[in-house]
Amino acid sequence: MRKNFVEELRWRGMLAQIMPGTEELLQREMVTAYLGTDPTADSLHIGHLCGIMMLRHLQRCGHRPVILVGGATGMIGDPSGKSQERNLLNDETLRHNQECIKAQVAKFLDFDSQEDNAALMVNNYDWMKNFTFLDFAREVGKHITVNYMMAKESVQQRLNGTARDGLSFTEFTYQLLQGYDFLYLYQHYGVKLQLGGNDQWGNMTTGTELIRRTLGNEVETFALTCPLITKADGKKFGKTESGNVWLDRNRTTPYAFYQFWLNVSDDDAERYIKIFTSLDKPTIDALIEEHRQDPGRRILQKRLAEEVTVMVHSREDLEMAQEASNILFGKATKESLLRLDEQTLLDVFDGVPHYTLDKSELGQPAIELFTRPDVPVFPSKGEMRKMVQGGGVSLNKEKLDDQQRPVTADDLIDGKYLLVQRGKKNYFLITIK
Repeated sequence: MRKNFVEELRWRGMLAQIMPGTEELLQREMVTAYLGTDPTADSLHIGHLCGIMMLRHLQRCGHRPVILVGGATGMIGDPSGKSQERNLLNDETLRHNQECIKAQVAKFLDFDSQEDNAALMVNNYDWMKNFTFLDFAREVGKHITVNYMMAKESVQQRLNGTARDGLSFTEFTYQLLQGYDFLYLYQHYGVKLQLGGNDQWGNMTTGTELIRRTLGNEVETFALTCPLITKADGKKFGKTESGNVWLDRNRTTPYAFYQFWLNVSDDDAERYIKIFTSLDKPTIDALIEEHRQDPGRRILQKRLAEEVTVMVHSREDLEMAQEASNILFGKATKESLLRLDEQTLLDVFDGVPHYTLDKSELGQPAIELFTRPDVPVFPSKGEMRKMVQGGGVSLNKEKLDDQQRPVTADDLIDGKYLLVQRGKKNYFLITIK
């Protein structure tokens, strides 16, 4: 018996709109469904994750997922939810971005399965690059009226909204291009269902309409959307003060990624653990119940952060992120400090006072370096002596027993950092230049 994909999305809070007949189709046969993503960067961010998780659940329910990288449409830009036209990308950049995205998506989908529902990645640039404007106007444009296109909410918002530049013809044609993708995928890969975020509903229904008008009323295709994920306070999900939370470790370290999930609110944790993990309903219900008994233990946030970090990165990266968290919030050794790469070190100590010293100052006693006006770890030498005698000072996670001990280049982490700890909770990061 095939697992009910729509029901899976429904209990997870991942179902927004669905065309009549979609659920029946999915119960009746193995369905090939696609979701599009624009390769405007060489990494996805967690704003893309809900769609990717839809594909993951689809494959686990016995259906075939297709991820479409919009190499052609990425050169244009979609007006949905945007107030400005996006920059156009060249072919080389798009191909690079596609390869990076496939490597990320491969952690969620099985492209190598021997079963009929092995995942597939396609790029619409492959079928659009030789499609002339005249052919497109004749084969696609004649089937959809301007009246139909103008009625779409995404178009109306750009025409009547606050965008100063209005809506270019290029962007106006986006829904026809996306519609043609669906038609092409139906004809060449048997795709009958398009998945996407709820802001895509207008473009998706243009696709089903184009297929009906091109191939006849008896051809049925369907669309299904997930809600746009927000935070409990209504703000945009996936953004931090420093910008997007990326899946690429070079853009967002596994530590910072782990911390993002660890720090979500209780209400958000209850929603996100359903959307962004593959844990089953009994497990999630039990975790929510346990969390509600004692919210202070943050059981939901910890499990959510673990599951998503392992899925996107690895078990080793999770352990490194947890160990890095312990450096700041618990007991840790110099060895664990030295294991951190530079960006993770900077992420861990992002909020602590940060000072800079010239390397020519090295070799001086600790008490001279850490009481300087430009490195005020201690307000006075007397204060530092007292704290060192009481065992309350550490350098690079090792207790400082002698305030006269010289600080040398051998003490530097990554060749340029010193970490001083005053008491249990006060950290100071010093960069040597």
